[in-house]
Amino acid sequence: MEKAKKEEEEERKDVILPYDLPRKQVLNISRSPKEEVQLAATAIRVNARLRSADMPINMQDHALCFGRSLLDSSPKSHNNRPNPSHIARALKKEFDMAYGPAWHCIVGKSFGSYVTHSPGGFVYFSIDTLSFLLFKTEVHLVKESQPHPLALGPSSNLNAI
Repeated sequence: MEKAKKEEEEERKDVILPYDLPRKQVLNISRSPKEEVQLAATAIRVNARLRSADMPINMQDHALCFGRSLLDSSPKSHNNRPNPSHIARALKKEFDMAYGPAWHCIVGKSFGSYVTHSPGGFVYFSIDTLSFLLFKTEVHLVKESQPHPLALGPSSNLNAI
């Protein structure tokens, strides 16, 4: 009886269910080694260090390459450094146009964060001395409705009898 139980446990070790793994590992399962190598080559080429990601590889590649091009082409301020706010704005707009709205971007040398993002919409990387945090949130459309009469307050001019 005990031997059968051990065999069953051994069989379970071979089967990895998505809920048995942390979310990051589940998303990495579908990536091919070729894609991983291409992303690593891009990171080396643009002098980037990928810190954390929950995003398809092609989008990570886009973020790294566009981030590098922004750094290289951005006008330098008086201290010969690029303006992180301008870079963040440009990267956010690029991803809004390419992948839909509600992207957020933070660029800087030192910052803390704790964000909630849509699945497949998060990357954190650094290029040279700047760190980039790019993430997407869900957009919920709000339908306009007639305001409730009581919401107008006592000063509203309602025709009451």
